[in-house]
Amino acid sequence: MSKRVLTVDDSASIRQMVAFTLKSAGYDVTEAVDGNAGLNQAKTQSFDLVLTDQNMPGMDGLTLIRNLRTLPDYATTPILMLTTEASDSMKQQGRAVGATGWLVKPFDPQKLLEVTRKVIG
Repeated sequence: MSKRVLTVDDSASIRQMVAFTLKSAGYDVTEAVDGNAGLNQAKTQSFDLVLTDQNMPGMDGLTLIRNLRTLPDYATTPILMLTTEASDSMKQQGRAVGATGWLVKPFDPQKLLEVTRKVIG
């Protein structure tokens, strides 16, 4: 059975690139348009990895991670930030709420696959 990935980003083009990259490597990808939609998806389905943007309308990535970490199914699930935010303070905030790792946009598809394999196989 393939590993399931939830990608949360308000940019349709980023979601499409992430989905294409991961699906071509055999991952099962579900897309969500913002943090609220991502949280709802996570509550109704189980994922092996969550990839989230930071800057989104409704609920940002840090808030999404904070909410996911309160759910028993996501206490230890890898959650990666995929964002244009690259400051040390933002990364520190990410670690504080439970982000597993950080990828900066624009992302390198090979790097995305490398990191994904590292955290979920």
